[in-house]
Amino acid sequence: MRISARNRLKGTIVEVTKGATTAHVRIDVGGSLVTASITNDAVDELGLVAGGEAYAVVKASDVMVAVDD
Repeated sequence: MRISARNRLKGTIVEVTKGATTAHVRIDVGGSLVTASITNDAVDELGLVAGGEAYAVVKASDVMVAVDD
């Protein structure tokens, strides 16, 4: 698979927590944890399990930056 997004971070899945319809997937990217909220169906289709490798793909228009005053 190829993807046009440049903000892709490869890491290891540390936890998959399914809810009623949405799952939280935690990925360790070089010691930092990234959490994604995706559907349970997507978890199943992608075969996401703790210990597996995955990419966190960040849509740049949804990233905000802040600093302290």
